[in-house]
Amino acid sequence: MSLKQNDLLQYFNQQMNPQFFEDYAPNGLQIEGKAEITRLAFAVSATQDSIKQAIAWGAQGLVVHHGLFWKYQGPRTVTGAWGERLKSCVKHDLNLFAYHLPLDAHAEFGNAVALANKLGMQNLAPFALYKKQPMGAKGHLSTPLSAKDLKTKLEKLLDHSVILASPDETKLIKTIGIITGGANNDWIKAMEDGLDAYLTGEISEYNWHDAKEAGVHFFAGGHNATERFGIQALMEKVKKDFPGTDVQFFDSINPA
Repeated sequence: MSLKQNDLLQYFNQQMNPQFFEDYAPNGLQIEGKAEITRLAFAVSATQDSIKQAIAWGAQGLVVHHGLFWKYQGPRTVTGAWGERLKSCVKHDLNLFAYHLPLDAHAEFGNAVALANKLGMQNLAPFALYKKQPMGAKGHLSTPLSAKDLKTKLEKLLDHSVILASPDETKLIKTIGIITGGANNDWIKAMEDGLDAYLTGEISEYNWHDAKEAGVHFFAGGHNATERFGIQALMEKVKKDFPGTDVQFFDSINPA
């Protein structure tokens, strides 16, 4: 099945409503490529590895959570390692679609919701408003687990080591707030909502002490590891909504 680039862009924008988010990056079509798409690749980040894999597979489009352009970088030259990413896309006419905060927050296939579903959580609700938009999800574990046992479960699920800051690793956890990626300072929102635990990708030295002393179980499972499920869930939705379109997820190694 062939998809028109503009139709796919409209579909993504209708699904994720990027206009409602004040983001750190442009959401949508970051690099314009071929007008017709028959193979659509998906990855967490637009790295040289994921771009090369998409091109080798014969994709005309690559959909990612972390694109190539960020406000904090400002204007930059198309040189060096970063320039090679951009030039590869242009040279091979590869469309690059990127959705950052809209994919984090989405109630159906967002990063937080997808991870919560993998954990078997129930009673999911939006969590942690930023500029009036939720950044994550919160809910109940179907079966309460001790902090120690939840750490073990997360390490198996994420295939990644998990740092746990806990006031008591034997205490049962019933409720969790999730914001994937680099939301280490937002553990306080879990405390404000009266949740037992907080799950994100990264943790700073001071977070470990602050959360533990405040009585919140803080789990950090890796930025990349916690953000793999949302883009995969989006891929499955595209596969369902556009039967016949070839889709493929390319997983680049990243322990961070």
